[in-house]
Amino acid sequence: MTSSPADMAFALLREGRAVEAQELIVRELQAVEARQGRGGAAWTSLQCDLGNVLINSGQPGRAVECFRAACAGPPPADPAEHKDYLTYRLNLGLALQAAGQPAEAEAELRRGAEERLAFYGREHAGYAFGLEPLADVLLANGDPGQARQVADEALANFWNNGHERTASALALRAEIMSAEGVPGGLFQGIEQLPDELVEQTALTVLDRAGRGDPRALWPVVTDLVAALEARLGPDHQATLNALSMLANLGRDAGDPAGRVAAIRRVMTSYERQGRLEDALMAAQGLAMAYGDAGDEAAALRTYADALALAERVDRPELTSQILRNWGLALSEAKRPAEAEPRLADAVTQARRGADPEMLGRALIALGLFLQHQERLTEAMSVTREGLALMDPAHPDAVMGSSHLGAMERGQGCGCGDLGGAVAEAFRQFVIGQLPRDLLLDFSVEIVDGDFKLNVELRREPTEGELEQLDRIIQTAHAEFRRRLSART
Repeated sequence: MTSSPADMAFALLREGRAVEAQELIVRELQAVEARQGRGGAAWTSLQCDLGNVLINSGQPGRAVECFRAACAGPPPADPAEHKDYLTYRLNLGLALQAAGQPAEAEAELRRGAEERLAFYGREHAGYAFGLEPLADVLLANGDPGQARQVADEALANFWNNGHERTASALALRAEIMSAEGVPGGLFQGIEQLPDELVEQTALTVLDRAGRGDPRALWPVVTDLVAALEARLGPDHQATLNALSMLANLGRDAGDPAGRVAAIRRVMTSYERQGRLEDALMAAQGLAMAYGDAGDEAAALRTYADALALAERVDRPELTSQILRNWGLALSEAKRPAEAEPRLADAVTQARRGADPEMLGRALIALGLFLQHQERLTEAMSVTREGLALMDPAHPDAVMGSSHLGAMERGQGCGCGDLGGAVAEAFRQFVIGQLPRDLLLDFSVEIVDGDFKLNVELRREPTEGELEQLDRIIQTAHAEFRRRLSART
């Protein structure tokens, strides 16, 4: 079976190749436009595909332009094309919300819901597809009362139709109820759902929790854990995933005790089930939680316990990770004589494994430690080796690059020059995507928290090359903001 351009583009996105994904769809779009002109089912479908690629690569503003183009004309007379048109209009509303235009998003989603009502009728699930995102944007716009009314209607519609979107509507309603101040019982009805929809409800809540306000979502996930434990049991993966998210929220919501308690429950369950690798990762998270809570002694004890467990698991990459983080914790605790052998062992274990990134991270951690010990020759050699193995936009690589640059210039440790390293990683990302003979010079600085670019061309570019350059630079902006803000 031949893959569609959209399928191939999303495969590229999953590999982290956002520029190539966009260029693939752009080429298809240009070919269709050359044959048939703008408009028409194939052209609008590709505009929607491009918009979806842009949304998923962190560029909602550009996606808005694509979805506007896709639904610019009147609704098609053909029913199948009309359904696609309604999808494009829904996507436009979602993109406006993602682009930080809440009033425009609400207006567009209201219009889309009205058009869906006229096309499908009130009882059809196609109408509820327009209600659910409208409820979401009403919540985001600070109107939980009206959001609750719309969410209730969407949930009742999906429920009555036996539709799988019951799960996402139930998750959204729970968040809205929490915003209204409802003290508990946020997942009423979940006990009546089949297991697969219970699990899907949990996945939706966790996805939303990963993007929202930790303090606001803490009670939602707390209630979810209780509902899942009652419905699926304490050792079910959905319950454990919810507890892990509760731990993440505890970190950001300022509840260190709640975070520690959640991780302990996860680790105990994995040990009870004999899932030692998972228990090992939970133990590492517990050590970090103790460290963030200021309990240095408990953190270091937990790393020691985790290493003993890692030796039972006998996976070099995991052992390296434990040793690296233990060594960093010892260094922060001003115990360098104990830190160095752990960091060196982390490199040794990573060399036994087959993960270049893990080896790169271990080398960079050791290199920075050696720099802070003023052993600069060793530090530069180790750090260079680590950087050669890493994606330049990885946070560890950016940190390593800034320190290496400082060492090479004979300056201080380099902790304060992260901006220069980020700018250089941005520059390398862009020039690696363009024809080699196009750029004479391309420099990047960070000024007032944003990228300032200077582009000098070697020759007169074609219109297509200028458009490509613009797309790549906009993608680089989005990609670096996303990748450098990601937790590792």
